[in-house]
Amino acid sequence: MLLTVLLLGALAAALVILGPSWLSSLRSGGEALLMGPECVVQTQDGEIGLDREEAKVATTAVALRARGAESADTSGIDKAVLQVLAEGPSGDAGPALSCRGSVDDALKIEEMTASGLTPRAEQVRTEMMEVFGDQSLGGFAPGGVGQGHGEKSTHYDGRAIDVFFRPVTEENRREGWMLSHWLVAHAKDLDIQYVIFDDQFWSARIARGQWHPYEAPAPANEILRHLDHVHVDVLRGGDG
Repeated sequence: MLLTVLLLGALAAALVILGPSWLSSLRSGGEALLMGPECVVQTQDGEIGLDREEAKVATTAVALRARGAESADTSGIDKAVLQVLAEGPSGDAGPALSCRGSVDDALKIEEMTASGLTPRAEQVRTEMMEVFGDQSLGGFAPGGVGQGHGEKSTHYDGRAIDVFFRPVTEENRREGWMLSHWLVAHAKDLDIQYVIFDDQFWSARIARGQWHPYEAPAPANEILRHLDHVHVDVLRGGDG
């Protein structure tokens, strides 16, 4: 009992001497440790952690190489990471990379431009084109779209783009996942809110940043399940 009292007394004295800043830094360090790496890639040998910059370099490199274009040096990135990002998980295309989600609360609300996209969505389209080249895009039009999507869809205010990979084949699924991984890796820079593809979705509003099953509305066909296209949308800004 006496030992317990002495220990508690010593802890209280340490807190007085070191002050609240020490306690705050200890708490922050503990949270960072628990959260682990910003991004994780699932390989045949297990999970490999990446920081955000490594994830951006890796996903961009595999996309450029798939087009036969030059890419940045990836010698510092595990070859197993590059292989699974380029070829997909063994035996089946699917999600391999996830990154923690985050939302910038200071973003301002943007109006739709002449292209039918907000400036943030337009930036996503521009940067996708730089990496992936010409793509089959939809979900927006000059003046905006007013039908063809669910109620309150982000397509209606110019914040969403659909990238089509038709018909639904294993090769197209792998290409769709290559894009999806790139979008998730760059989500923080591009203020991306959601990525939906192949019965899965990723959300910037889920801090852990994992992929989750997507429940498509009836009749749950290829389009509604997002089997034939990648949906990406950006944050609205303000309080939305």
